[in-house]
Amino acid sequence: MQIIPLIDLRDTTPLHLLDRHADKALDLIQASRSVFGRVSELASYAALPAGDWLARRWLDKTSNPYREEIAAYARILGIPGVYALNLVYEFGCTSGVYATKEGPQLLRVLDWPFRKLGEHLIVAHQKGVSGDFHNVTWPAVSGVYSAMAEGRFAVALNQAPMRRHNSGIWLDWLKNRILANKARGLPPAHLLRKVCETASDYAHAKQMLMNEPVAIPVIYVLAGTQDGEGCVIERLEDGAAVREMGTGSSVNAANHFLSHINGIGKGWMPREIDSCGRALCANTLTEEQAADPLMGWLKPPIANIMNRVCFSANPSQGTMSLMGMEGLSQVTDIFRL
Repeated sequence: MQIIPLIDLRDTTPLHLLDRHADKALDLIQASRSVFGRVSELASYAALPAGDWLARRWLDKTSNPYREEIAAYARILGIPGVYALNLVYEFGCTSGVYATKEGPQLLRVLDWPFRKLGEHLIVAHQKGVSGDFHNVTWPAVSGVYSAMAEGRFAVALNQAPMRRHNSGIWLDWLKNRILANKARGLPPAHLLRKVCETASDYAHAKQMLMNEPVAIPVIYVLAGTQDGEGCVIERLEDGAAVREMGTGSSVNAANHFLSHINGIGKGWMPREIDSCGRALCANTLTEEQAADPLMGWLKPPIANIMNRVCFSANPSQGTMSLMGMEGLSQVTDIFRL
């Protein structure tokens, strides 16, 4: 079993993470080349440089605040794919906030076709203007996907369903990429990093995640420190719908919309695997299961062949548990904070 390291970046920058773990970054980029077998590996030698050029151009055009950091990653590693993979957003997730005796508990499972994400997990202890946060991340990754800011909030992002244009799945995907290229908001993971760095509390984080522009649709799941502080924020580029936990026992999300946003436009296609089934399963979890530090709540269909990260955090207590997965297999010891 791999051990997930905790790296203190409070007095330095995320570049220090890459200095210490460049081997992990290189291994992840190489693994991404072969995600669909030998064909994708061969195609990646043309696709990754092209993707880098497009990503770098878009980051410059939108004056992205993290573009210089990504440029430094690319210079240090010296291989194609760093820019493109920092803007990759093709994954599934199951997340939720659950009321427990110790306060709101955030649970999240990240599903991604890329191999080795689980074994190369790192917890980065970072500092922003509003306080510290623990970022579940990888070296050379600029965005935030799952994090806990002790005494403030815990948060994760899920990929939104795909906007339909009734042109077939591949043309719909291409049209959505064209829309994203025209957008001026932050990528969802960069907005989440900004929130972790600058939001003072749950209410502030919620306001930012609801109102600040994003480049593409996304689903955020946010847990606070007080009873009832938990919500799912379903986002479009310039609008939001919020599903509150309130006095209920939980609120959760997979990769489809459940608010009125689902009826906007020509419809939305849920992301695999079994988005509706995962959401239904998450809705049945009990308080005792949600509070289990050994993650006994990880069961099918939430547990599936694409699992890479299993994460649980309680911001009021400052506790978190984390486990790396390779599909249904655990590949790291459970990290506890």
